[in-house]
Amino acid sequence: MRDAPLLTFTPAGIFCPAGDFHIDPSAPVQRALITHGHSDHARRGHAAYLCTKAALPVIRHRLGRIAAEAIGYGETRLVGGVEVSFHPAGHVPGSAQIRVARAGEVWVVSGDYKTEDDGLAEAFAPVPCHAFVTECTFGLPIYRWEPQPVTMAAIADWWAGNAAKGVTSILAAYSFGKAQRLIAGLPYGPILTHPAVADVTDILVSQGYPLPQTLRVTPGMTPQTHPGALVIAPPNALASGWADRFAPHATGFASGWMTLAARRRGVDRGFALSDHADWPGLNAAIRATGATRIFATHGYTAPFCRWLDSQGYAAGVVP
Repeated sequence: MRDAPLLTFTPAGIFCPAGDFHIDPSAPVQRALITHGHSDHARRGHAAYLCTKAALPVIRHRLGRIAAEAIGYGETRLVGGVEVSFHPAGHVPGSAQIRVARAGEVWVVSGDYKTEDDGLAEAFAPVPCHAFVTECTFGLPIYRWEPQPVTMAAIADWWAGNAAKGVTSILAAYSFGKAQRLIAGLPYGPILTHPAVADVTDILVSQGYPLPQTLRVTPGMTPQTHPGALVIAPPNALASGWADRFAPHATGFASGWMTLAARRRGVDRGFALSDHADWPGLNAAIRATGATRIFATHGYTAPFCRWLDSQGYAAGVVP
């Protein structure tokens, strides 16, 4: 087992043979180390889970009864003789990069991350390593985010303009992470939240994250009961009749995908606000690790690896 690679890539996901665990596995396994609570990383069906203390409440909310342990940021634990630790990823509250070390060899699996401190999630902290498994959701040069205050100001102006016309603003955002980032970063109220957003927000508030009070949308709410409100809802709510109670309304979407005009179909306004690193952020994060071997996953993996090869890295795609 000592001669096996520290991490390998299997159909179930990233696997550590010496520790006998997977990281963010896509199929049920015996032991899963989880970077954060989004559903493409934290899935049902594993026999045992390990995640950060800050991530566990949302993971339990989403997955129900699971056998889970929690670890603090920077705390070291031996798993099957392999040293593991979790370090802030800046993606959403509780998100982590996972450091795996054995006999002086260090790998880091990034999960999802962003390098701009949003004032809510624990700020990204580069972890020195020999090999870095990086996401590249937005791994093309066209993806370059404006500073968060600039984008928040644009959303606030759109909201104020709609309110002045007697139009309710409905902003689509993922219910965990993006929605709370908007709540924390926009001028206060009134902000109404879809129940899916409100449930996660309540959990984060109970953990001590600094979020202002918002109002959960109930069946009796109308534009008349809360004039000038901003409504934050998950994207699928815009595709249903859920938003009809707020007519007349204008719709927006806060996502990095709003960089591309073709992605804005079905909404009145797009705002390029992402919880993932942009092109400069990806490159800066990789440089900061000092790693010479880079493995790309979740995104534009092939073109991003070609770029990394041209910069002198030994780059590969996670299958």
